[in-house]
Formats: sequence, structure tokens, C-alpha cells
Amino acid sequence: MFAKAFRVKSNTAVKGSDRRKLRADMAAAFPAFGPEQLSELVPGKDELNIVKLYAHKGDAVSVYVSGGNPVLFELKGTLYPTVYTLWSYPSLLPAFTTWPPVLEKLVGGADLMLPGLVVPPGGLPQVQQGDLCAITLVGSRAPVAIGVATMSTAEMLASGLKGRGFTVLHTYLDHLWQSGNKSSPPSIALLDQDPPECRGNIKEEGPVQVDCVLQGGMECLTLQDDEESSMAHKTPSSEATEELREAGVDQGPADSKTFQEQMDDLLLRCFFHALKCRVTKADLPLLTSTFLGSHMFSCCPEGQQLDIKKSSYKKLSKFLHHMMKEQIVQVKELSKGVESIVAVDWKHPSITSFVVPEPSPTAQSVQEDTKEKPYHPPEIESLYCIPANMTSLFQASGHKKGSTLSGSEVRAIIIDYAKKNNLVDANNKNLVKMDPILCDCILEKAEQHTILGLPWDKVIERCLQRLKPAYQVTFYGQEPIVKKGNICPIDITLAQRACNKKVTLIRNLEVFGLDPYSVAAILQQRGQASATVTPVPGAKDATQVQIQGNQINHLSRLLLEEYNIPRKYIQGLEKAPKAGKKK
Repeated sequence: MFAKAFRVKSNTAVKGSDRRKLRADMAAAFPAFGPEQLSELVPGKDELNIVKLYAHKGDAVSVYVSGGNPVLFELKGTLYPTVYTLWSYPSLLPAFTTWPPVLEKLVGGADLMLPGLVVPPGGLPQVQQGDLCAITLVGSRAPVAIGVATMSTAEMLASGLKGRGFTVLHTYLDHLWQSGNKSSPPSIALLDQDPPECRGNIKEEGPVQVDCVLQGGMECLTLQDDEESSMAHKTPSSEATEELREAGVDQGPADSKTFQEQMDDLLLRCFFHALKCRVTKADLPLLTSTFLGSHMFSCCPEGQQLDIKKSSYKKLSKFLHHMMKEQIVQVKELSKGVESIVAVDWKHPSITSFVVPEPSPTAQSVQEDTKEKPYHPPEIESLYCIPANMTSLFQASGHKKGSTLSGSEVRAIIIDYAKKNNLVDANNKNLVKMDPILCDCILEKAEQHTILGLPWDKVIERCLQRLKPAYQVTFYGQEPIVKKGNICPIDITLAQRACNKKVTLIRNLEVFGLDPYSVAAILQQRGQASATVTPVPGAKDATQVQIQGNQINHLSRLLLEEYNIPRKYIQGLEKAPKAGKKK
């Protein structure tokens, strides 16, 4: 949910009465919290703010901030703790363990797949579908993500640990975490000191054998060592070797590079990989912290961990300034204390000559699960809703006020009604005689004493005109949704801004299942113009895309040719600039 930047709507202090209500809501949502813990999270006098924001997909979220850190967020009436809160209360939620490389995928917006779980000797925690869960990494109880279980523990085991296990809402390193003090997860020891992935017997004498059972498609490893190579007798070289192994960096017999040199190589590899495959011109300016957390980490090879502190650069800022000297990127401080990448020379030999490594089978499967699905336009069907003054005409067919019918169903019901009540004229089969119910439903008061019959087409036409409009929309792979009223078309307008500049405004994209942020990014790239997503004035939870210039030609091709949305559901295409006319 917070894998991409969000937009802040407001930031206000929480009043005393609202604090008491928040404590009560927390006590109901998390019974494990006692009065003391509730007072720590929701202080009575200390600073506590509520930040209302829109996530990148348009979700309205309320975030509670205490001591400079987000401690809770509320989505659709449900409270969720942040990782900052879970680090203080690691036992608050049932925790599932995964491997460190998986974290990079979660930060990038992926959900947690069941093959990535590590099953401890005591078995998985018992949860039900929809339960809120914490996600930890092997070797620590400090949660790095929170998610909602898509199935119960019994169903997980019955599936053979295959499929999607958790819908991830928030992670360490995402933009919500970045809004706090950006601290790292604390070191929280396991309740059982033996690592859950390691099972074996340690003998007092003789060789030690540890069998590591690694889940999620990772290789099984058997380590054997003598008593002399215990922790108390490690040499500096063996410590360096172990540090390399912990970071996942390969160290062959012929490799004479130091650990720091290999970390420098990994840093450069992730840097060039991110620039070549992950970052586009439309992403600039890009916060350096976002570049590291959302792009560089996700380019780290499976089984390895990027740690800038263990490189020769020590800090990301120092590394990026070195890349500035090489004229690969430009970094500027756009706001006080916050640096952003503002330009990239994609033609630089270091980028063009970089060969993107082949992904591993496991990484490929993760990409298949997380890649953006193709857009399918919804199927839209016009319906008719029965108002109170026409129920008498339809009640014999089993319909009541508020029922919705298709045009063909309305036609069939009227024909059946006329035939059952002998209203078809014996001398003219195309004429329908009026009875009291038809008079009340389809005739005006002044006509009720003058019109004795109407042709079939006029009867049906008048009936359809007096029914209320409704529609049914069916999105790909989902159940149909019926709504009253007319469907709101995608509305395209041109507006004049300062200095006589034009902007294109696009509204109602969500009605057709389109993400305004995705549409804005595409138009920004194609039109080479600034694009933003803003709230619609006077409308609740509605957003609009605003892009500089008249971009209706780009928008027309996108909506009609690529998204295949029927033209009748788009208004404003006629305002496209004429050929040869300046936008």
C-alpha cells in the first residue's frame, strides 16, 4: 500500500476526546494491550497528530503520529499497527517468518507467497482467513511487515504451502516507514534460541553436524566442523568468511577480493541495474531514500543482502556524490536535508555497457506473481429500476419497487401483461388497449380520457421512459455490481491556469477500474509534461488527473485503442487540438 509515495491531505493535532475514543478502539482491536501500553501509544498530553493522506492507488488512510513516528494507521475503519509499534510489542500479532531476500520484494509491493514461509519446529501460528499477522525474518522476532492472511493455517497446510498467503499492507523501508525516523529493526532474540531453520544434534565431543532445512526453494545445506573451529577459536579470516556468507556474497577459492570490495561490487551492480531497468525519466526527481529502498534493494541478487555500511562508501549520499563526479547522475537537495536524483545520463557508457543478470527461477516466479496485470475494460449493461408509481404494472411478474430489469425483460413483461389481460386489440394486433394500470403508468393525466390504445412500440417506449435508470458493471474476474442512476462517463476538460497555460483534467477513471496514478504516469511520459493526481473539489474521495497542456490526443489513443473503452463512455474527446495547432 505504501510502496509508492503518498499525498498528504491534512496534518492536525488529535483532541482529548478523540484520544479517548482512539484508546477505546485500540483496546477493542488489540485486547492484548493493557492501559499502560495504550497510554504509551496514545499519550494524554504529549504530541499526537492525525495525518490524512491518499495512497498511490487512491485509498484514503488516516495515520496517527506520535514522537515523530507513525504508530497506527486506519484504513476503511480498521486500525493497523506500524512496524515502529510492533518493534516495541513484537508479540502483539501472530508472526510468520520468511527469508531476508523476500523483504526486498515485499518493499516493492509484492504480497507474501506461501513457498517463502519458513516453518518452525513447532509449526505455523494458528490464524483464520482475514487475521492480521506480522512478518519477520529468519533469526529475529522484529517484524518487518504486516499483512492480512488470505486463508487459515489449516488451508495453508492443505495447499502444500502454495499460492498467495498474505496481502501485505505495510513494510519496513516503505514510504510510511520513511515518514518516521527511519530507524532499523531492533535486535529481538528468538524465544527459542535455536534458529527455526536449523535442526540437528550437537555432540559434546567429535565433529558437529547441523542440517539446515531451508524452505521456499532454497538449497539444503549440511555444515560439518571440528571442535577447534568453534566461536571461541575463530580466526579473523574465518569471521570475514562468515560475514560474507551472512550477506550472501559468494567467495570462491580463487576470489581474492575482500568483503568490502565485494560489497562495493554488489552496490554498483544494484545501482546500474536499478537505473537501467527500474527508473525512468518520468520518475524524476526521485528521493534518494526511495531509490535505495524501492529500486536498488529489489535489484539485489537472490540470497544476497546489500549493506552500504559495509562498503567503502559507508553512506548512500557519499556513493551518489561519487556517481555525480562520474557524471552518471545529478543529485540536488530540493528540500532542506532531503536529497533527490534529478537527472540521469542513460547514455553513459557505464549504464549502456551494464549487462542485466538473468533472474533466478524463484525470482522469476515472484515477478510473475507481482507484475501488473493487463487492463480489461468492464462490461456495462443499461438497466431500468422500478419506481413506486409503476409497481402495479410489474408486481404480477414478481417484481417490486427498486427491482432492476434489462430492456428485454421489461419488453417481455409488458407483452405478457397485455396478453394475460386481453389488451391486444382483436382487429389490430399492433394496438394495445389501455386499462387502468397502463393509464396510471404510461399516460399523462390529460391523456387518460382521450387515448384508448397505443401501438406496441409506443407502449414500451413510454414505459422505459418512466422507469428509473440503473446499470450493471462487471469487472474482469469479479462479480457484477448493480448501481442506480446513469454511469458517470470519463470526463475530459480543458482548464486555463496562470500565464494563460492550459491543463487537461481527467475525472471518473476509477468508475472504469483505472488507476489515476498509472494513467498520470503514462500521460506524463508520452506528453513529456508534468502530471499530478489531486482531489476533485467538492467531491468526497474522488480524484482527478491534471496534466499540463492539451493532452487529449494521447488520452484518446490510450483510452480507445489500448484500454478499449467504448467512445460513448468518454466525453470531451472533441476538444483535442487540431493538426498543426499549438497545444
